[in-house]
Amino acid sequence: MIEITGLHKSFGEQKVLTGVDLQIPARKSTVILGRSGVGKSVLLKHIIGLVRPDRGRILIDGVDITKLGDTEINEMRKRFGMLFQDAALFDSMTVGANVAFPLYEHTNLKEKEIARIVAQKLEQVGLPGEEGKMPAQLSGGMKRRVGLARALALDPEIVLFDEPTAGLDPPMAEAIEELITQTQQDLGRTFVVITHSIHTAFHVGHKIAMLHEGKIIEEGSPRAFRKSLNPVVQAFLTPGEGKEEQA
Repeated sequence: MIEITGLHKSFGEQKVLTGVDLQIPARKSTVILGRSGVGKSVLLKHIIGLVRPDRGRILIDGVDITKLGDTEINEMRKRFGMLFQDAALFDSMTVGANVAFPLYEHTNLKEKEIARIVAQKLEQVGLPGEEGKMPAQLSGGMKRRVGLARALALDPEIVLFDEPTAGLDPPMAEAIEELITQTQQDLGRTFVVITHSIHTAFHVGHKIAMLHEGKIIEEGSPRAFRKSLNPVVQAFLTPGEGKEEQA
């Protein structure tokens, strides 16, 4: 579904992406793994068209989005949902209003239909009947669930996740990983997850690609990734994490 070829991006003298090549298959979960500060979020912003590359191509279903004008880019973005780091909820709006926001922005649906969709999406992420709560009343994990419900509101073809488990305690992180996995299986959509967590990568990814020094240095299934002989990959795979994946 998404093909990235020769992607370069610098900010002033700082080179962030130096020739990224990556294919993201349709209807699977692809994880872009790497240490903090290597440019994972910059790559994600390129995929959704928020940042333009210095050079290179990003094809979505064969269309090079780097050549699209602003109107076409905005139309293309309707195919995407995004769960931002820390969920990025509107603090002054209820849970229901947060989930409904993209429906009000991008559709002409009536109130009753919007309320039905909001209830459906909240139930889908395990928060039925929580429309009236405010974000301040929610735990970190619950905020991520609401953020996912909002990301799914328009039934996007592609869902992007920016560090979905960052800052959560291990039990809550595992619950979010399970939610991502189950949601992808249920919907059959294309998921792209960026993370620095080995645990998250091996639990949610059908494919893992490692970003290092501006390039993808290794990619493949979780099993193939773990068997990589690349010394950078092996150094990243710290002892004791994801052992169950070897079984």
